[in-house]
Amino acid sequence: MTEELAIARCQDGDRDAFRYLVERYKDVLFGTACLMTGNRTHAEDHVQEALLSAWRGIRGFRKGHPFKPWLVRILVNVVLSQRRRRSLPTRSLEDEDRAGESTDLAEAAAAQEERRTVRRALAGLSAEHREVVVLRYFAELTTAELAESLNVREGTVKSRLHRALGNLEEQLGRLGYKREVENNVN
Repeated sequence: MTEELAIARCQDGDRDAFRYLVERYKDVLFGTACLMTGNRTHAEDHVQEALLSAWRGIRGFRKGHPFKPWLVRILVNVVLSQRRRRSLPTRSLEDEDRAGESTDLAEAAAAQEERRTVRRALAGLSAEHREVVVLRYFAELTTAELAESLNVREGTVKSRLHRALGNLEEQLGRLGYKREVENNVN
């Protein structure tokens, strides 16, 4: 089944077609929510709420437009709405890291430490900057998709991303991380 066909079927009330879309995007949504909240339990709740909102609003989805940014925008709205309603306590994801699939323990430990450092650096960014970095590099949205998801102009996205990556590089430097941050905004 193609995404377009699944969307059309969803708009006709087909729940199985919606399950197809959920399976396709659940990992991106969950990972994005985790990185935005720093809390797996809250992330799960936000994803569930976003998916429910998406199901309710799927009839209003405009055919021919990209689905992923629309769905991510719903998630971002849910997270921001919850953040405004109450200050969510966050728990570090560091203790939930997995060593990865590497058989070399030293390599696995280094990779785990690298993820921790990047998460700490992300946590040091403003919510606006963290959001744009997470959506660009984790959710893998293009500049145009980011603009649509955040309801801002592409120039604004590029500017925010540029500043966010500069701030992220500063944070990483303070934490002793040596690798250069990718500074490609397109």
